[in-house]
Amino acid sequence: MALQQEIIAALGVKPTIDPQHEVRVSVDFLKSYLKTHPFLRTLVLGISGGQDSTLTGKLCQLAIGELREETGIHDYQFIAVRLPYGTQADEQDCQDAIAFIQPDRVLTVNIKPAVQATEQALKAAGLTVSDFVRGNDKARERMKTQYSIAGMTHGVVVGTDHAAEAVTGFFTKYGDGGTDINPIFRLHKGQGKQLLKALGCPAHLYLKDPTADLEDDRPGLQDEVALGVTYAQIDAYLEGQSIDPAAARTIENWYRKTEHKRRPPITVFDDFWQA
Repeated sequence: MALQQEIIAALGVKPTIDPQHEVRVSVDFLKSYLKTHPFLRTLVLGISGGQDSTLTGKLCQLAIGELREETGIHDYQFIAVRLPYGTQADEQDCQDAIAFIQPDRVLTVNIKPAVQATEQALKAAGLTVSDFVRGNDKARERMKTQYSIAGMTHGVVVGTDHAAEAVTGFFTKYGDGGTDINPIFRLHKGQGKQLLKALGCPAHLYLKDPTADLEDDRPGLQDEVALGVTYAQIDAYLEGQSIDPAAARTIENWYRKTEHKRRPPITVFDDFWQA
C-alpha cells in the first residue's frame, strides 16, 4: 500500500463528507462514551478562540444538552476552560467562541504563573529554558489544568486533534496531544470548517489564520509557516489527491518523524522507530 493510502486509512479520512451527518457522528460518540461510563458527568475542554476548539466545544455542548434531555440527569455539564498565558492577543475571538458555544460553565485559569514557576525551578537547577521548550510547557500546563478540573468534576478531557494535525504531528506530546477522547479525529481542516459553517458559527472564527501561538519570540506564528506546507495541500493529500511532490514529501516526512506522538510510550515490543 502506498504511504498516502496507508495514512488515509490510519486516520479514517473521507474524501467528501455530509457536515450534518458528521456533527451527528461526533455528538453521538461523546454521548455514548458518557453513557458507557456512568461515573462520568462532565466534558472538559480548553477554548483558545481557534477553529478546532470552537468546533469541538460546540459538539460537546450539543452532546451534553441532549444527554440531559434524554436521561433526565441534570448534573451532566460541559465546562469550557480559558487558559491564557497572561493576556491573550485574540481574547475577543475567545469570547466570540464562547458566545457561540454557550457552555454550561466557563472557568478561566491564567497559566503564566505556573509556567514561570517551573522555569524558575529549572533555572535554579542550572537549566535555561528555551522559547520553544517554554511553548511546549505552556501546552502541558494547560492540559494539566484541564485534568485537575476533570478530576474534581467527574470529568473527561476532550481533545481537538484532527486528521491534518495528526498527520503532521502538529501538537505537543502530553500537552494538547494528551487527552481522553477526540471527537473530530477523522476530519481534516477544511472539513472542520464545513461543520462549523453548518452549525452557524461566525465565519471569522474559522476563516482566521490558524496558529498555536506558543512561542514568545514568534507570537502568532501561523501553523502553515511552521509546517512548511498549507492546510489546503494537507487536506488534498488526505483526500487522496495528487499534490505538488515537494508538499507531499513534506507531509510524509512530518508523518514519519512524529510517529512516536501518535503511539503510547515505546516498549521493547515496538520496532516502528527502527525503520
